[in-house]
Amino acid sequence: MSSAFEHTLAAIDALHAQDPRPTTLADGTSHPQELIYAQRMSRWLERLQETPSELLRIAVRAQHLQRWQLPRSDYPEGRIGYLTWRRDQSAQAGDTTAALMEEAGYSQEEAKRVASMIRKQGLGRDSDVQALEDCACLVFLENYFADFSRKVEHDHMVRIVQKTWGKMSPQAHALALTLPMNDACATLVKEALDSH
Repeated sequence: MSSAFEHTLAAIDALHAQDPRPTTLADGTSHPQELIYAQRMSRWLERLQETPSELLRIAVRAQHLQRWQLPRSDYPEGRIGYLTWRRDQSAQAGDTTAALMEEAGYSQEEAKRVASMIRKQGLGRDSDVQALEDCACLVFLENYFADFSRKVEHDHMVRIVQKTWGKMSPQAHALALTLPMNDACATLVKEALDSH
C-alpha cells in the first residue's frame, strides 16, 4: 500500500468517526454509524475482488462520507426528493474524498476518478463502479434490510428488492443468496425474484 493510500484512508475514517449517530453491534459495543458502514463496505470488497485497486478501495470506503451532514429529512418526500438527496450526498462525498486524496499526494486525475466512482458515474459500464454498487447492495441486504422491511409497505419493499437486484452483478447475486435471512426477508426476496 502506498503512503498516500494509508493517509487518505486514515483521513476518511477520522471523518467517519465524527458521525454523531451511534450504532450498536451484536456484541453490545457502540460505534459511529458511518464508520461501521464504511468497514462493512470494505469487507465486502475483499470478498468480491482478490486485488482491488487503491482507488476502488478508497471509493468504497468513502461512499457515505459525512452523509449525516445532509439529512434525508431536509429534502422533499417522494422519489424526486430522494434522488436529489442521493445526488447531492454523493457529490459532497466525492468532492471531499478527492480533496483528501490530493492532500495525501494523489494526482488530480486519480482524485477525479474516485469522485466519479462515488457518484456512480458509468454504472453498468464501469467495472469499478459496479463493484462499489455491489458492495452497497450487499451491505444493505446483510445489515439493514430486515429493519427497513418492517417500516416499508410490502409491495413497495418488493419493488425495492427488485431494483436492488437489478443493480447487482451476477457475482453479487450469488453472494446475496448465501446471506442468512429471517423468514420474512427470505419470503420477500423470493417474491421479488419470482415476479422480476
